[in-house]
Amino acid sequence: MQLFLAAIFVFGFSQSIVEATFNNYLNETFSISDFQRGFLELPRELPGFLVVFVAALLFFLCTRRLAALANLLCALGILLIGIYSPTFSVMLIWLFIFSIGQHLFIPLNQSIGMELARDGRTGRRLGQLSGIANLSSIIGSFAILIGFKFFNLNFKISYIVAFLGFLTVALLIFLMQKNKPLPARTKFKLKKEYSLFYWLNILYGTRKQIFLTFAPWVLVTVFKQQTYVVATLLMAGGIIGIFFKPLLGKAIDRFGERFILTAEAVILVFVCLGYGFSSNVFPETTAMYIAFFCYVVDQLLMSVSMARATYLQKIAVTPEDVNQTLTMGVTIDHAFSIAVALLGGLIWISWGYQYVFLLGVIIAVINTFSALRIKTKSKMEFPAKLPSA
Repeated sequence: MQLFLAAIFVFGFSQSIVEATFNNYLNETFSISDFQRGFLELPRELPGFLVVFVAALLFFLCTRRLAALANLLCALGILLIGIYSPTFSVMLIWLFIFSIGQHLFIPLNQSIGMELARDGRTGRRLGQLSGIANLSSIIGSFAILIGFKFFNLNFKISYIVAFLGFLTVALLIFLMQKNKPLPARTKFKLKKEYSLFYWLNILYGTRKQIFLTFAPWVLVTVFKQQTYVVATLLMAGGIIGIFFKPLLGKAIDRFGERFILTAEAVILVFVCLGYGFSSNVFPETTAMYIAFFCYVVDQLLMSVSMARATYLQKIAVTPEDVNQTLTMGVTIDHAFSIAVALLGGLIWISWGYQYVFLLGVIIAVINTFSALRIKTKSKMEFPAKLPSA
């Protein structure tokens, strides 16, 4: 547990460096168009679609060894992005390698965390791990803020630091005790018992892609914000997340996944409206601050993904299904998130960025009604009546 806590801390730090700088790196290094920004998500998100096949090819590795390998790929990819990207096309190759590692680690992160939780407290454990990642992301974002604003820090040095961080994560997870690998054939199975979980992952993938791709691009290109501003917003979300995410984990255990995921979807409707249409209603400065607020809120809501993981654990037919289904969920959601990224880029250049977020509103409404269909065996989730005296 101590090794995994340390690994999550360093991973959060390294990941925050990439998140805080990447959109400005693209804009300042390659001066790409809005359509190119959408197209970029094809090589970046394709590994998410391929993750179940990669995991099957590496069936002989247990989840902890596979997590260590994933971080080695992250380290290699971000190092090459930083030190050898003479053209946009070459950078896309290194981004693909980085993204393979990143997407392999997404389901493993949650499944290992749940392995280390006591019965009935998986939400709390995932909330604690997420809170630790937030603390480290604050440090990483603050380092970018100070470095770019006052010390002429550049993207190359930033990505070398991130490389060292991911390398450290790989070592820490490698030192964890091995567990038993799953047979390759189990990794490709789709089960009807998890159909709602798959559907929720599709909706999450499309919603997530709008946030990851187009929300920071609005800040950088529409509101003309510099690297240190994006880092400041990430830091603000991280500070709030230290308290918010552990509370969210407890709330999942207390109120259930249906309540939490429905509330997230409703809030997302207003977040997308704020991103897309605040500039049509308010003066430019006010609209900018509304976009800042929406960015921080959206960043916090990304952690609600832990509710999908705990929902899956509750409905799992066998314990072995959890990691396999989480991995399959990543593949399924990325099939749709890639399409949304490409579609969003076309919508942006055809009608404007506002309509990208109008698409987000539609997805959030569908997500609201889908989340209301969740049923689990949790005794605390929406009791039919109060106990008699």
